[in-house]
Amino acid sequence: MRKVVVTGAAGGLATRMLPALRERYELVLLDVTQTARKGGVVEDVIVADLMERDRDCYREYFRGADAVVHCAYRRVDRSDMEKHFSTEMDNITMAYNLYQICLEEGIRRAVVLSSNHAADFYEELIWGGKMEMVTSGMQPLSNNIYGWAKASYEHLGFVFATGGRTHSMHPPRRRRPQPSQRPKLENIQIRIGNVNEHYIERFGAEDLAQMHRYLGAYLSQRDQVQLIVKSIETQDIADEYGVPFHIFYGISGNAHRFWSIANAKKVIGYEPEDDSQLLFAEGIARITTAVQSAVKGSG
Repeated sequence: MRKVVVTGAAGGLATRMLPALRERYELVLLDVTQTARKGGVVEDVIVADLMERDRDCYREYFRGADAVVHCAYRRVDRSDMEKHFSTEMDNITMAYNLYQICLEEGIRRAVVLSSNHAADFYEELIWGGKMEMVTSGMQPLSNNIYGWAKASYEHLGFVFATGGRTHSMHPPRRRRPQPSQRPKLENIQIRIGNVNEHYIERFGAEDLAQMHRYLGAYLSQRDQVQLIVKSIETQDIADEYGVPFHIFYGISGNAHRFWSIANAKKVIGYEPEDDSQLLFAEGIARITTAVQSAVKGSG
């Protein structure tokens, strides 16, 4: 069995897939708490703070691992801009610590749960009728600090995937610094969509755009597991330039999707089993019927 470290193991995204991952891997579960967001204790979680700059404090938990699934994230009240920015900087530091310890301990691959908000500026264009599909190859643009931080995780991951060329010290008489190459950390970033199973229950006749957004962004539990497993196990993920780095949108095979999953299908063979249009057919029928009734009533 592969040894896989899961950070943020008591969080919602991690606990959603832990039963399946427990059957497949030897897991090391890390979090700052053993209590799940919805209550209850998550079995076998080791309390560790990856924000700690002294990586020796948690190094032993990564030793001998094949891959890391990074779900950890420190939350903050986003209404306070200063505190939000400061905490997001801490989260970027945590991502750095994660990438660095992977290199130091010879871990093959990091699978990082990013967010669709890393490029959420494009949604304004989609809902304004100026764009139909967003791909992960587009420049990540966000209009908020949270999304900016997620894009920063991604870019930092790319640096580590390239080998992070640095310039070594050199004698004074040598004019040009000589580049040194570090090992490449294979890196997959997954921009998670919406995992709320009951969100559609909130919508009424006036919420067609929100319904479309929810249906397009939905990621089912089993599709999440498949995406993570294939991101861990696919042997060769090098791109055409030899860089083992990819960004995938974490959504199911939704007919309403506005984010492309073509690269995940190509690179790791992702074949989603679910479509929100089928899973939530009753909710869609309720809303469309309400819309039709409203139209008739106004006529």
